[in-house]
Amino acid sequence: MPQTKHEITDVQPLLPGHLPQLAGRSPDAHKGQFGHVLVIGGDQGFGGAALLAAESAQRSGAGLVSLATRSEHIPAALARLPEVMARGVHSANQLMGLLEKVSVIVIGPGLGDMAWGKSLLSVAANARQPQVWDADALNLLAAGHVDLPADCVITPHPGEAARLMGISTAEVQADRLKVARALSQKFNAVTVLKGAGSLIASPDGRVSRCDQGHPAMASAGLGDVLAGLIGALLAQGMSAFEAASLAVWLHATAGDRQGSFGRGLAASDLIPVIRQLLEEQSPCLK
Repeated sequence: MPQTKHEITDVQPLLPGHLPQLAGRSPDAHKGQFGHVLVIGGDQGFGGAALLAAESAQRSGAGLVSLATRSEHIPAALARLPEVMARGVHSANQLMGLLEKVSVIVIGPGLGDMAWGKSLLSVAANARQPQVWDADALNLLAAGHVDLPADCVITPHPGEAARLMGISTAEVQADRLKVARALSQKFNAVTVLKGAGSLIASPDGRVSRCDQGHPAMASAGLGDVLAGLIGALLAQGMSAFEAASLAVWLHATAGDRQGSFGRGLAASDLIPVIRQLLEEQSPCLK
C-alpha cells in the first residue's frame, strides 16, 4: 500500500557518525560479558523464522544464544547453527528452566497463534528480562491474550500496528509518526514501526527515523533478522531505544547494500553484511 508522505518534525534522523555505539571489547573479554539471548518461536511449519532470529543474534555479537522451539526443528537448528543451544519445548513448564539462565528474550518469530505459542508467550510475559516482541507475539498482544511486560521493544509492521491500535492499516500509514508515538505510550515500550522510513519511538518522547532501505527488502524473514539483532544489542548492554535505533539502521543499510543486486534478496543475506557494518560503526577492539 502506498504511504502518504508527511513532513516529520522533532525526529532525529539516523545518520553515519551520529549513531549509538556499542562499547569496545578488551583483549581479555569473554562470552559471559555479552549477554545470553533466548529466542522463542517456530511452531509447526514456521521453524525458519526462529532460526533466522537466532542466527542474527549470534552473528550480531551476543555472547550466548539459546533457541526454544518445536522439537521437530531441532535437527535443522543443529545443522545450521551449531553454536546456538537449541532446545525442543512442548510446554510452558519446560521453558521455565531456560528463562533462569538468559538475559534477553526475543519472542514471536514463527510463534503462531495456537495453544503452544500462547502458553510460551504467557510465561515470557511474566519474566523479568528485557524483551523483544515481534510478529505473532504482537498479534496475540493485540487480541488481548497477554499483557506486555516492562522493558520491552515491540517491532510491528503497519498491519500489526493497526491491530494493536484498533485502527486500519491505511490510518497507520496516513500518520506514521502519530501512531509510533501512540504505540510507545500505550504499551510503555520502545516501538519500531517498520516500513519505508522506519520510526523508533520511546515512551520518553524521543523518536528517530531511518531513511535507508531498498525495495528488494520486500521479502519474508527480514523482520526475524531485525528482532534477533535488537536482542543481541540489548544483551551487549545497550538501552532499548539505542539498541532499536542502531539495529534498524544496520538492518536497513545492509538491505541497501544487498538490494543493489536486485530482486531475490533473502533475509539471511543481510546477516553477514550487518556484522560488517557493526564493526565499521562500533569496532570490537578498544
